[in-house]
Amino acid sequence: METNSRHEPETRDGHGPHAAGHRPRHDLRARLTKAVALVGSLAVLLLLVLAPHGAIEHTELPGTWWIGTLPFGLLLAAIAVFPLVPHIAHWWHSNLNRYVVSLAVSGLALAYMGATGGPIAVGNALHHAVPGEYVPFMSLLFALYVIAGGIRIETPFDGKPSENLSILALGAVVASFVGTTGAAMILIRPLLESIHRRKFRAHSVVFFIFIVCNCGGCLLPIGDPPLFMGYLRGVPFFWTMSLWKEWLLVNGLLLAAYYAIDRWRFAQERREVRAADDHRRFRLSGGANIPLLVLAIAAVALVVPGAAIPGTTIVAPAFAREGLLLALALASWLLTAKKVRRDNRFEFGAIIEVAAIFLGIFISMQMPLEVLKAKGGSLGIDSPIAFYWVTGALSSFLDNAPTYVVFFEIAKTLPEVAGEAYVTLAGGMIRGDLLTAISLGAVFMGANTYIGNGPNFMVKAIAEGDGVEMPSFFGYMAWSVGILVPLLAFAELFFP
Repeated sequence: METNSRHEPETRDGHGPHAAGHRPRHDLRARLTKAVALVGSLAVLLLLVLAPHGAIEHTELPGTWWIGTLPFGLLLAAIAVFPLVPHIAHWWHSNLNRYVVSLAVSGLALAYMGATGGPIAVGNALHHAVPGEYVPFMSLLFALYVIAGGIRIETPFDGKPSENLSILALGAVVASFVGTTGAAMILIRPLLESIHRRKFRAHSVVFFIFIVCNCGGCLLPIGDPPLFMGYLRGVPFFWTMSLWKEWLLVNGLLLAAYYAIDRWRFAQERREVRAADDHRRFRLSGGANIPLLVLAIAAVALVVPGAAIPGTTIVAPAFAREGLLLALALASWLLTAKKVRRDNRFEFGAIIEVAAIFLGIFISMQMPLEVLKAKGGSLGIDSPIAFYWVTGALSSFLDNAPTYVVFFEIAKTLPEVAGEAYVTLAGGMIRGDLLTAISLGAVFMGANTYIGNGPNFMVKAIAEGDGVEMPSFFGYMAWSVGILVPLLAFAELFFP
């Protein structure tokens, strides 16, 4: 009897069979976790304010540089392994616990940089990671998450392969124009509602991540963060439209593969599982968010801190863009009817998960990026194929935006080759074929893992909240390595 009683559930009011014995211990752990999170957050803020930062003389990497990359590896291991370990999975499900792990690996990374480079190295890493990357990244994702989350599209779809295909195809088109995050937030719920009667659902979300969250966003700089980083470095705004053939080929192959798999899965399901039980019509709610979404995209494209706003002499101050994005998110929250968000099953858990995980990613990846900057030029990468695959492989695990920047800068330093077409930048030139390879590798292969691009994690969390059993970190990679990578290798044969 005692053995069985261990599995008796505790009631919601805490008066289960062992509530009196276990709740104090649970409460103690929860209070301790919150205390660690608070102290860690204050420590990061104090270091950010007090640690000196600025230009330092170039020095070679220390011989122990590999130790500095271990915290990033530990965080990747936690993301991949913790959900698979029964005794840890429930603990890892808490965003607070994820945040504590992020702070822990960040502390280890900063401790190494402080030990080898001194306080300035710590200050530079923090200022580059937090206000330089994390704050703009999360401001954009949060604004698009809130604004697009207030747009509700209802369809009569009931999970037929052709209907699901149309949602993914639409996402492939609009991702470049409203950003992969915006497109994902607008279309993931119509897809989930379409497939909610289906028995096999995870593959639809996986292909949604491939197409809508990544590969569809390569036609404009606002489509995906790496391309926006190129735009900030002088790549002409409409240069990315020259990638339309590659966009069409890759997304066409992915849509064809999805349709074949979904038809096969659809045929395996019983008819009563597939049958619709209502007759909905196309309907759009939350239309006030559409102009807010346009304004958010305009803010990203036009408001660059430290540069004059186009058509004016007004120089945008630091964080002006982020302030505008958060103001637009607030306007969306106030203007959107609660019923729309309730029908969309909108909640903040998914974006909080991204915020908790990516803080640790942005801080702990500073050392791997420094290694890449120091040793990237000696890797012998000088061909489009090499730039495509190396940029893509590293974009799968490092955030694809800074990875793009590293190889963009490497490509700019290569000797000029007679007969090659060059793209003129604000401060130099870059070979067009290398820029194409870097852009496509960063955008397309950001889909290889859940952490390759911010929207990947968001969509995973939203789908799981809707009851879809999403693959684990390695399970998702089985899909990407088994389907996406071979398709990208085949498509690469037709790239210029």
